[in-house]
Amino acid sequence: MQRFARALGLLGAAFLAAAPALAQTAADFPKQPIRMVVTFPPGGSADAVVRLLTPRLNEKLGQQVVVDNRPGAGGNVGLALVAKAPADGYTLGVGAAGALSANSSLYPQMPFDSLKDFKPVSMLAAIPFVIVGHPSVPAKTQKDLLAAAKAQPGKFSIGHGGNGTAMHLSAALFAQMADVKFVEVPYRGSGPAALDALAGNVPLAVVDLPSALQHIRAGKLIAYAVTSPQRLPQLPDVPTVAEAGLPGYDSTGWFGVVAPAGTPDAIVAKLNAEITAALNDEQIKTTMRNAGVEPAPTTPAAFDAYIRAETTKWSRVIRQAGIKLDP
Repeated sequence: MQRFARALGLLGAAFLAAAPALAQTAADFPKQPIRMVVTFPPGGSADAVVRLLTPRLNEKLGQQVVVDNRPGAGGNVGLALVAKAPADGYTLGVGAAGALSANSSLYPQMPFDSLKDFKPVSMLAAIPFVIVGHPSVPAKTQKDLLAAAKAQPGKFSIGHGGNGTAMHLSAALFAQMADVKFVEVPYRGSGPAALDALAGNVPLAVVDLPSALQHIRAGKLIAYAVTSPQRLPQLPDVPTVAEAGLPGYDSTGWFGVVAPAGTPDAIVAKLNAEITAALNDEQIKTTMRNAGVEPAPTTPAAFDAYIRAETTKWSRVIRQAGIKLDP
């Protein structure tokens, strides 16, 4: 017992000695530029949001946040770099729902474990999708659309932004919950899918808001429902999929910042504080919403819980749909 008590005392002394060092580490951070690995090419929503935030982060952190675009393999290429980087806060990754939750079920081999190799910092943004149709489709509401699809299985094609994307998974979840069969048509991004629906080459599509909003407002595309759990301020009269007859449906694209596993909590907390403060800035929020993305600041713990819940959810959808991608 005395030996045990002595060991506890030594551990306590070591912790007390280390505490000021940890505090000093956070206080001094950062001392050099921070590399932000964005797993998308320049010009996309994630890249645009990061570049919108960096001037404020540069000012508040006192160091440059350098954007490093590393797209490829659904985000796996960029996040693999982050997973192997030193856990010191100077290399961060911006990953999306695919690489951080769905890819572990889509790819036969992964270069990292998204639940073990990263420490979540904060979600950045949520990207709602819209289920749209060409005006020639006889159904004008989700209820009528699903009734027609059930009556004629396989008649309706539904385009999406590419195999394994959040839009693909949104379409798969929609079909599963409605118990209908669509012919899925992958495109190289949301824009091409929306344009083909606009032209009538595919009757239905799941696309992001920026790709479809002007066409919906012009009456050139039917908006059946939005995939998010709440209605969108840009389309206040368009119901959610859940409201329109599929309770519990929720499929939202998202992306956020992660650090390598082992990054000190104090550094993660400091990064989180500055990122969430930027996302709560009214001008930044307005700019993001005008671009069709919703600011989504979170605590590290909340982001971690969300990634885990999304991983479980999409694993079930992917398994049921039989979706697989090549590495």
